[in-house]
Amino acid sequence: MTSVPTPIPSRTQFVLEGIKHRILTGQLTPGQALVEAELAAQFGVSKTPVREALKTLAGTGLVVMSQYKGVTVRMVDADMAREVYDVRLLLEPEALRRSVRRGASLDAARDALHRADAATDTAERALANREFHRALYLPCGNPLLGRMLDDVRDQAALVSAVAWAADPSWEREATEHRAILRLALEGDADGAAGALHAHIESFVRRAFPAADAQGEDGQA
Repeated sequence: MTSVPTPIPSRTQFVLEGIKHRILTGQLTPGQALVEAELAAQFGVSKTPVREALKTLAGTGLVVMSQYKGVTVRMVDADMAREVYDVRLLLEPEALRRSVRRGASLDAARDALHRADAATDTAERALANREFHRALYLPCGNPLLGRMLDDVRDQAALVSAVAWAADPSWEREATEHRAILRLALEGDADGAAGALHAHIESFVRRAFPAADAQGEDGQA
């Protein structure tokens, strides 16, 4: 008999989404300490939902829990970037290829692209870009593949947030997004998958050249 996951209490979910949003939009930076009492006061809750939210975020790889340092936002380095983007390179283009081949609707991707173009701040654009990528792979027809990509989605967004803070590359990526979607809408599954692969690979190469060098040496 399949077990049903225990739903997260509403207050914990509220705190979880709030902390995640702050991390992924750069309001909380890698290495920054996350103090339960301070977060509880900010969100107007007790420490319990904060503690549970932080445990969940540790499970998704966004925060690190240490016996000595407490809880901190996960640091991003070349090794971490390569690990996360290797998974994306292996899975995401194939998921898009399947989405196109099965004739899945990509209306959500088009809408997310429009929201990114119309965004008035970095946070809004970052969230729209996340939704764009998810809208490409989610209708692939394999729920497990979609969940696997969802599992690294937050970590990939953290890598992006750090890279964008150092070197904003919105316009280039927006152009690449439009090219990927155009190929997908034309029914060119292999072309769209190839363009997406190149898009993901070029981003991590530009943002973390050390990660690219390690990958070429077979050490990552």
